[in-house]
Amino acid sequence: MANANHWKNWAENVESRPKNIFFPSSESELQQIIHQATQQQQKIRVMGSGHSFTALGETDSVMIFLNNLAGLVNVDKSKKQATVWAGTTINALGKLLAPHQLAMANMGDIDVQSIAGATSTGTHGTGINFGGISTQIVSFRLLTANGEILTCNAEENAHIFAGGRVSLGCLGIITQITLQLVDAFKLKYVAEKADFETTLANLETYKQNNRNFEFYWFPHTDTVQLKFNNETSEPIKDNAVSRYINQNIMENTVFSLICGAGKMFKNSYKRISKIIAWGVSKEERINQSWAIFASPRKVKFREMEYNIPAEHFPAVIREVKAYLEKENMPIFFPLECRWVQADDIWLSPAFGRDSAYIAFHVYKGIDCEPYFKAMEAICNRYEGRPHWGKMHTRRAADLEKLYPKWADFQQLRQELDPQGLFLNPYLENIMGAKSAALV
Repeated sequence: MANANHWKNWAENVESRPKNIFFPSSESELQQIIHQATQQQQKIRVMGSGHSFTALGETDSVMIFLNNLAGLVNVDKSKKQATVWAGTTINALGKLLAPHQLAMANMGDIDVQSIAGATSTGTHGTGINFGGISTQIVSFRLLTANGEILTCNAEENAHIFAGGRVSLGCLGIITQITLQLVDAFKLKYVAEKADFETTLANLETYKQNNRNFEFYWFPHTDTVQLKFNNETSEPIKDNAVSRYINQNIMENTVFSLICGAGKMFKNSYKRISKIIAWGVSKEERINQSWAIFASPRKVKFREMEYNIPAEHFPAVIREVKAYLEKENMPIFFPLECRWVQADDIWLSPAFGRDSAYIAFHVYKGIDCEPYFKAMEAICNRYEGRPHWGKMHTRRAADLEKLYPKWADFQQLRQELDPQGLFLNPYLENIMGAKSAALV
């Protein structure tokens, strides 16, 4: 959220007081802002909806919001493709595509991000036959540090396309994105309670036999919540009152009260986790895909999420469980476990490997460092790559060992932004780069 010259991210763990905040309405206005920033030796960070937990957006110079560059540019029904402005939120996009009988093939469980912000940080959903959201990009327009606008796809500026679909915003400003879509479809969502070891025993069956599968494990218990999405031709069955009770009252209001109690009574974390696990009930809904994938998230938290090779998942989650139990770590927020298909995007955490993701959460106001540090150490032993929008401590020296195309991306970044116009101190650490003086 931006107020005058004060900005905070959604989690309220990162804030900035930029010298200037802009809300441009055209690419030409963006070009003028770039020219002005260069002349005044200022840096630029472009913000989506602030759902990253890292300091990606932190700046004391120029902050740009693309809220006014939102909506559909063009729809090609024959190719099942749509070009959208970069500031379009995923939630809005689902509704905009519906009249055209088109939809995104897969989405994450939060839909308030801008499409450019979500893709640039490697945001993903779940399903072994689907890559992250960035894999749905077939072309994008990039405004570079020198004010040039480039069209990037598999045929034109192919090397920028290969590296730019997940770029952390340090190659330039993405203004438009063309997405490969599918025919609109309905999903049947089913959630149910299960046992931890039984879930791991049936893991491959769950992954193979369902379009989208994920589960939540509740620390200090043997309880998990299974979540399945499958395409259906059944009629819509999505009672608004029931959904409001489940998503807004139970999953947000009541959950917030429980988390508040856990924060206040620090020694009650095991009991709190068991209460949360006890509250899991069977749920079933049918609706259009975009109305099923995402749920509202109103309880503030901190998050770290790691990508690991899919084959290592059972070993990692068991090690995580054993550590939390042995160390009596005061954690009650459930862990989210998802899967994605390998891709070829240079800085995608799923580059070159079918992957599992494990997301670790801590309620706002509770010290997350000991927990995240311990979980990161476990994931690191299994070739873990951090989600770019989530908290982590990895730096360039670590990351260059994890990404085969790391050097290629750095060369591309130097080619497109040699003076580091789009870097901030956080990105300098991540990229192992030092900004040149802007002239």
